This record gives sequence, C-alpha cells and structure tokens, in this order.
Amino acid sequence: MSTDIKKVVKEKYGQAAVRVKTGGSSCCGASPSGIGQCDPITSNLYETSQRGELPEQAVLASLGCGNPTALAQLHPGETVLDLGSGGGIDVLLSAKRVGPTGKVYGLDMTDEMLALANENKKKAAAENVEFLKGEIEHIPLPDNSVDVIISNCVINLSADKDRVLREAFRVLRPAGRFAVSDIVTRGEIDAEIRKSVLLWAGCVAGALEENEYGTKLSAAGFEQVRIEPTRVYRAEDAKDFLGGAGLKANVISQIDGKFMSAFVRAVKPKDAVAKSCCGPTCCN
Repeated sequence: MSTDIKKVVKEKYGQAAVRVKTGGSSCCGASPSGIGQCDPITSNLYETSQRGELPEQAVLASLGCGNPTALAQLHPGETVLDLGSGGGIDVLLSAKRVGPTGKVYGLDMTDEMLALANENKKKAAAENVEFLKGEIEHIPLPDNSVDVIISNCVINLSADKDRVLREAFRVLRPAGRFAVSDIVTRGEIDAEIRKSVLLWAGCVAGALEENEYGTKLSAAGFEQVRIEPTRVYRAEDAKDFLGGAGLKANVISQIDGKFMSAFVRAVKPKDAVAKSCCGPTCCN
C-alpha cells in the first residue's frame, strides 16, 4: 500500500472507530459537507438475528459492502482470516460458525480499530479469536496456515492488490478458499466519474474492474474464480452524494449499473505449494 493511500485509510478508519466509541456510527458514506449519511452500500448487510448476537459497537463499526460470513461456507474446526477486520463483526460471526475447535484471525493496521475489536472480543467472550496488527500486503502468518480468507470491502483500498492476492494465496492451505466481499466495476468508466463514484463507494478510490479482478486472482495461482454481484448500484443511489461533489445529473446517469458489491470466490489448488519470499527480488 502506498504511503499516501495508507495514511488516508488509517485516518478514515481511525476516525470511524472513535465515532463508534463515542456513540456514533462508522458509516463511511458521508456527504461532501461532512454530515454523516449511511448509504445503500454499507446499510442492511446483516440479518437482525446476526446483529443481535454481537456487541453493539461491533455492528456500528461495520464499514463493509457485503456479508462474507453469510456467503462463505465455514465449517467447525476451520481456521479463518479476515483481511481488514475493523471492529470485528465478521470475525465474531465467523468464530461462532467454526466453533471452539476452530480459530479466527482478524488483521488490521489501524490501532483504533484494533482496540475497538479487542473490546468487542471481550464483550462477546470469544475465546477462539485473535486480532493481529499488520497490513494485508504483508500478512503476519505462516505459509499454508488458514483454511478460509474472508474480507469485507477492504482489498479495493490497497494500492498493491497483486501483492495482497499473492499473500492470500501463500497463507491459505492447499484447497483453501478465498471468499471476500468487495467493490468492483463493470465496463469502461470516465476517469472523473470513476474517481467520484469510487470515493463514494469505498471511501477511498481503487476498485478493480471485475474481469481484471479475476485475471489477478488467476495470476496469483488461484483457480475456480467466480465473481458474483450481490448489489448493483444505480445512479439514483449516488445522486445526492455525487451532486454535492459537483457532478451534473447527465454525468451521474452514466454510472448506472457500472459498479457493484460482489462476492469474489477462488480456490487454492490442492497440489499448490506456496513459499515465503526467500530473497530481495523474488516478491517484486
């Protein structure tokens, strides 16, 4: 992740954690004026029954664009890693599904979010959970150590997505599953529109075009790549935000159906062997 993007992400997610701890919402769909305004991307992602199982601050801290725990097939005894775990909502939900014989790691680089996540872990009495500080481009876990990788609208924030996907491949065991929710785009989008839309959609611009996402997963070594839209966003959804950002109605209309939340699945081959970088150039 480049220094500039990393700084912006840390600031935004640190501020979101502070808002939650002071009784607000983390919702990142804020209007240009700075007035918080939850949007169709971050709202209504979890069933009432799921929300009721968790500490309130874990729910309020959610900044996702999907619900990977509902879509990923998790089994008792599995080890799961959540890339960019934030306040811990997907970690805690996963912990319930893998049970006491399983383990769930949450990885985040933001001190405020890690502090909030550990508070939520304590409130939930989740003994099979561990939160790690680190970057998704440099996962602090051994090769072939997890069964499933999940993530919720975080990989789009990275400036080095190829490195993220190689690291995901490395830490997954053979036949391990990659099952993340993320923002993707569809088709060609004007550069100015793309910048404004992705600012709204992901707080920080950087989503991949869906075919490019699949290509990058294959290049990292994954197979059985599937990208399934879960929410396709319409111009109407972004009208207020993008209008406030200075875009005209005829320009806003051009984004209709061109960006979406998607569930991105892939599998590490059963016979794959991933090794850590062994020298100064092998991971470049």
